[in-house]
Amino acid sequence: MKIKQWAGAAVSVALALGVSVESVAGDKSADAVARGRYLVTISGCNDCHTDGYLQNGGNVPEREWLTGTAVGYQGPWGTTYASNLRLVIGKMTEAQWVTHARKERLPPMPWFNLAKMTDADLKAVYAYVRSLGPAGVATPAYVAPGGKVNTPYFVFVPVVDQKQAAR
Repeated sequence: MKIKQWAGAAVSVALALGVSVESVAGDKSADAVARGRYLVTISGCNDCHTDGYLQNGGNVPEREWLTGTAVGYQGPWGTTYASNLRLVIGKMTEAQWVTHARKERLPPMPWFNLAKMTDADLKAVYAYVRSLGPAGVATPAYVAPGGKVNTPYFVFVPVVDQKQAAR
């Protein structure tokens, strides 16, 4: 098969499989964006960082992904909010993001999972989030324990159902 015919066939197969033509052609930036989208999806980033994602079974338009939420998560640590990653990452260099992503965070952020991602994975997440562009507004600031919270919030405090425990 001649090279020109092979390239045409490869593009056809890629399109049939839903793979971007850029990926077949070797566009590394497109590969990073696609990998980042995949990592964001399987890592559960949208679960907290996209308003309504969990409640709607993941059925939120991608243009709304990772814009944060004003619903807090309250526990003994205070009240935290899932940040608008599109604004946060949009202000960082790739190197700053890799450093930022590995820092310990307050609950319920599973920072320990993010910290275990490879540099290549974190750079792919960065490429994907940057590809979405800025959107939304900054989320509320952290509120220390006992502070006044002016937003709805989930309470993360263990409770023992005495009737169930007695069985």
